[in-house]
This record gives sequence, C-alpha cells and structure tokens, in this order.
Amino acid sequence: MKKGSKAAEPDTTGIASSVPRPDARRKYDPEQTKRNILEVATQEFSAMGLTGARVDAIAERTNTTKRMLYYYFGSKEGLYQAVLEKVYGDIRALEQDLHISELDPVEGMRALVEFTFDYHDRQRDFVRLVTIENIHGAKYVEQVKSFKGRNVTVIHTIEDLLSRGIAAGLFRDDVDAIDLHLMISSLCFHRVGNRHTFGTAFGRDPSHPRLRARHRAMIVDAVLRFVRKED
Repeated sequence: MKKGSKAAEPDTTGIASSVPRPDARRKYDPEQTKRNILEVATQEFSAMGLTGARVDAIAERTNTTKRMLYYYFGSKEGLYQAVLEKVYGDIRALEQDLHISELDPVEGMRALVEFTFDYHDRQRDFVRLVTIENIHGAKYVEQVKSFKGRNVTVIHTIEDLLSRGIAAGLFRDDVDAIDLHLMISSLCFHRVGNRHTFGTAFGRDPSHPRLRARHRAMIVDAVLRFVRKED
C-alpha cells in the first residue's frame, strides 16, 4: 500500500494492539469503537466536567488515539455534545420501551414516575452531566440538532396519559404536560443531584438505600395525588 493512500482515515494503530495486525484490521468495528469512546467519555465528563476532562485520558482508556477521537467527533466540545445527545437519547428511548400507551392512565403514570425515579437513582453520570450543562447555560446541548425533537417524546407521553385520564374521569383537566414533567423530574433529580449538600445540612443522605423505597413511593403518591380529579 502506498503511503498517503488512506490519509483521511483515522489512526487505528492503538486498537487491539495485542492482536496480530491482519486480524485486528479485519475485526475493527468503527461503530463499536465510537460506542466505547462515548461510554468512557460519559464517565470522564461527568467526573471532571467539560473543562477538567482530558481527551488524552479518554483515548488511553479506550486504547485509541486523540487523532481518532477528533476524526469521529471533531473536537473535545464535539465529543461532549455527542455524550449529551447520547445520555438524553438513552432515557427517552427507555421511556418509549415502557409502552405506557398500553396501560391505563393511573398505572401508566405510576410506571413513568417509577421509571424516572429509578433512572435518576441509578444513572448518576446522567444527573451530573445535566448539572454540568446547566452550569454552561445549555450552551452545548442547544447546538445538538436532535435535542428538542428527541425530548418532546416524553411530553407527548404525558399528554396522552392526561388526555386518557381526563376522558375516564380520573384526572383533573387543568394540568399542563410540561409542568408535570418538571414536577416529576425535579422530585427525582433533586435527591440525587443535591444529595451531598442535603446530607450535610440535615445529616441524612437522600440516596441511602434505606430511604430509596420510601422516597420512590412518596414521589409516586405525590404525582398521582396532584393529577387526580377531586371527588
């Protein structure tokens, strides 16, 4: 092969270095490489923030090179935006997998709140990344073209639940779907995102396993009481 014939391709010499070169080249999967980079970058950005995160560290942990990261994502900021797109996309996709439209309104609302609680409780990187991006004033996520369209799905889900609940005489008819999403997200997000300061102030860690079940039931109950039509 002549030198320069593949100049536009990423440098893959750092991938699977323990495997013989012909076999490594045959097995190289660019999509899997990108997924690996995004996974490690999610951890790096959530731990260090955009400013503190190091591309060198991400490249080393994924056994790739800075050149490859820039080939796929353009820049450190581009990689950070791709991480934001992925983490928001993950939660929205899992919400759709609940098939809430097939449940009755009350059980559907319960399922959505329980899922939101569980996701925030388990996916601490997501909570940290949202916090970090708010510090940046949503400067980077607003540049992600798919961001608004992808996140509107949860509003449509809530609108459908409210509409069906109203038709069944179960839910009040003056609840705004975006306001309700804010309520659910706030209750689930706060106990994880503010657990350190809350714990220091009151001597109780909201994310402690012993409190988890109680908080989960409390938040579900609060939301259902809020949307229910008064007798």
